Amino acid sequence: MQAAIAATAEALLIGDSPAIVDVRRLVRQVAPSTASVIVTGPSGSGKEMVARAIHAESERSTQSYVAVNCGAIPRDLLESELFGHEKGSFTGAINQRRGRFEEAHGGTLFLDEIGDMPSDMQVKLLRVLEERAVERIGGRGPIAIDARIISATHRDIEEAIGAQRFREDLFYRLAVFPIHLPSLAERREDVPLLIRHFLRRSGFNMSVKFTQAAMDRMVAHNWPGNVRELRNVIERAAILYQGQTISAEQVDCALLPRVRRNSGERAAVWEASTRAVPPAPLPANVASVAEAEELLGDEGVDLRMIVADLEHRYINEALRKAEGVVAEAARSLSLQRTTLIEKMRKYGLAKDAA
Repeated sequence: MQAAIAATAEALLIGDSPAIVDVRRLVRQVAPSTASVIVTGPSGSGKEMVARAIHAESERSTQSYVAVNCGAIPRDLLESELFGHEKGSFTGAINQRRGRFEEAHGGTLFLDEIGDMPSDMQVKLLRVLEERAVERIGGRGPIAIDARIISATHRDIEEAIGAQRFREDLFYRLAVFPIHLPSLAERREDVPLLIRHFLRRSGFNMSVKFTQAAMDRMVAHNWPGNVRELRNVIERAAILYQGQTISAEQVDCALLPRVRRNSGERAAVWEASTRAVPPAPLPANVASVAEAEELLGDEGVDLRMIVADLEHRYINEALRKAEGVVAEAARSLSLQRTTLIEKMRKYGLAKDAA
């Protein structure tokens, strides 16, 4: 559960383009009501920011805002996550647990990636929305809930309904007020404003600047990952080129996928890494990349230990940036969610502790 959000639609939905201005208008129109809202749009476009803005502009803003990623929770745990359970109701239920619906009572419940919800859970969710009450697993009676429901998906819900992967009656319950969030490529004029916003957040606002050619290159990019991709590129560029005026060529380096880095970016990555304090010392004979021919030395190195240390640190940082959302962390690491979960188990990383 997250604390109440002291923010406004302007602070959460950055941009002056007609598309984003229209989204803010819709947010203000629906916020005072209790209508269920569904937010659609491509992955990374900022659908949760719309949900947060609706909550912030509503009379429920002083109450709880609770977010659940329906695609990141294993299906056998999703019912307990949403509705809670009683002690002893199943193996491992050693304590009573309130579900997210109860936690959001009086506030807002955001159901992200609702299009990934299993069909059996869709039936149970529909019943909760109709009866405005939940029943914990192993419980003996309904518990009344008063939570504003906002859902989101990047999937084509109409196609999913046609393929019978998503219930049409549930869709109509969720989509009383639909809001579509455009891709970043559809509102390119917002890119400079978003860049300044992310630079302020990264703490490099005063030390990083863009030439006009570099800014033009950023605006012209297609941004397949949308606002999330832009945020990651800005953070990467701010680290690589802090204290510099970033050129168009350096923008190209920052935009390249990790597997296609050129020698210039690798040099910049190494220079940036030498300014940082490593979280754990590596063996002395791998301390200098400049002495590549002497890396192994006479005694050799434990390559598995070095790779495991690097993997552990990247996973931990990805989970921290994603605020424990496994699906988002997996996307930032270019991993399948199930693969990341296995690696988290391998290193003993609980998402709540990340």
